[in-house]
Amino acid sequence: MNSEFATERTKGTVQLDPMVDFKKGLELLRNEYPQRALRRLQRAFESDKHNAYYISFLGLSISRAQRKWEQASELCEIAVQLKPTEIQFHLNLGEVYAAAGLREKALDKLDEALKLFGKDARLKRARSKVENRRALLLPFISREHFMNRKLGKLRHGIIKSWNK
Repeated sequence: MNSEFATERTKGTVQLDPMVDFKKGLELLRNEYPQRALRRLQRAFESDKHNAYYISFLGLSISRAQRKWEQASELCEIAVQLKPTEIQFHLNLGEVYAAAGLREKALDKLDEALKLFGKDARLKRARSKVENRRALLLPFISREHFMNRKLGKLRHGIIKSWNK
């Protein structure tokens, strides 16, 4: 066996490199095999419980595979706290909240990330997936018209301030 991918224990059993498990877990998640990804990501996490990447993607895979929203969101929140400058962790947390039906919480977290990172395309895309558009304020003109856009932003700001 290639020593780059596996190390031998003194008892003679083979332990895979956690990075290999992590990369394979990500590939499985991308290809929509959350159950199989979960096993790989759990193994990677068990080898290094302080790695924010392992923690965040384990949370994401738990949400997709087992729908254990509380556990998944807790793991993703921990990863964001450990490494707040990683955009992907914010995306994972937003996805978990959205999947759990916590749409407003997901939007708030993605809005916070947009403020932190600026107009990142991935964050904008994730936000638009989560966002259910409200009815037009002026339905007789298009959504893109400046009046609907300005009034919509004003409404959003008012609703957001009420929720605080």
